Amino acid sequence: MDTARTPPAVKPPAAAYRNLLVATLGFTLTFWAWDLIAPLAVGYKDRLGLSSFQQSLLVAVPVLVGSVGRIPAGALTDRYGAKLMFPLVSALTIVPVLLLIPARDSYPMILLVGFLLGLGGTTFAIGVPLVNSWFPPSRRGFALGVFGMGTGGVALSGYFTPRIAAHGENLPFVVVAVALAAFAVLAAVLITDPPDRAVPTASLASRLGRAGRLRVTWELSALYAIGFGGVVAFGVYLPTYLKTWYELSPTDAGTKAAGFALVTVIFRPIGGRLSDRFHPAAVTAGALLVVAVFAVVQAFDPALGPLGTIALLAMAAGLGAAGGSVFALVSQVTPQAQVGSVTGIVGAMGGLGGFLPPLLMGAIYSAKDSYSIGFMLLSDLALAGCVYAYERMRVTRPAT
Repeated sequence: MDTARTPPAVKPPAAAYRNLLVATLGFTLTFWAWDLIAPLAVGYKDRLGLSSFQQSLLVAVPVLVGSVGRIPAGALTDRYGAKLMFPLVSALTIVPVLLLIPARDSYPMILLVGFLLGLGGTTFAIGVPLVNSWFPPSRRGFALGVFGMGTGGVALSGYFTPRIAAHGENLPFVVVAVALAAFAVLAAVLITDPPDRAVPTASLASRLGRAGRLRVTWELSALYAIGFGGVVAFGVYLPTYLKTWYELSPTDAGTKAAGFALVTVIFRPIGGRLSDRFHPAAVTAGALLVVAVFAVVQAFDPALGPLGTIALLAMAAGLGAAGGSVFALVSQVTPQAQVGSVTGIVGAMGGLGGFLPPLLMGAIYSAKDSYSIGFMLLSDLALAGCVYAYERMRVTRPAT
């Protein structure tokens, strides 16, 4: 395995850790908000008489909007800084969270609110350039991995949302809205941009155009679409899969889905830390190989005992580690002033990678009464990403 070439270690200032902590908290809360519909989707299906595809579309719409929204969010963060963008986006996310209350009895209305709820998924493209700007190259892999643990908001949503809803149908939305409001105030006070932050002067369109012309932007986008896209897809669809195929209750399905998401959260900084020591492309290849192998195992529909549990958790570990290692690679090959723009595009492709699988899984199950084809497709994609990362991305040099 090739070792990464990094400059001598530089100790980050205390402000770097403060910003990392606050950004990770905000990312967690907005991700919880972004994923509010998925743990309750089975209830919406039963109450509104939805098909499997309609249910899949319901949980996929916020993923799509949140993914595409990362492109302008990242570019705007390059221009205006995370100190403005983080509290602003967090506060605006409160609106669709509360709109879920009056929309719950109408499928078109829930879809519309889900579209607006996608705003919560854009904070990833705000936090990455913030963390990247505060930490030296030798620490960025681990720092970005820690920030990436905010994807644990999916685990929090899967575990707590149905349990809170058991005490009041509207209570989860109120709780999340209050938490977002409190964080918006906290972020406005505690988040700071580095005093030497490079502020681009070019227009939004030209900056996105420059980022889009970098070959590495699209190579990383493809890898992140497999890694993080898999995390998002499982986060939003796993409760449905577990309930439909293994006939678990909504609460049990949400609990097991939360366990899956927790493993991805734990392994994200592990992938980042390994990328500080070894070439992140090699780490990515190894992580995706694990996903490819165990997706084949799950395609044979093992019982939800030791084998099935190990297969799902191993895929979670591989996907989480890949998410951390890919963004360690982003920080190595992207000019500092373009990190937000590139992050927005790469993050968008990762989120879009999570948009299609729930729709595909729902459509395949409706047509074939089986999920095996979906898991085999995941295995094929992960294996292709493994080979490309190892053979091509290990020789990629930093952009100038």
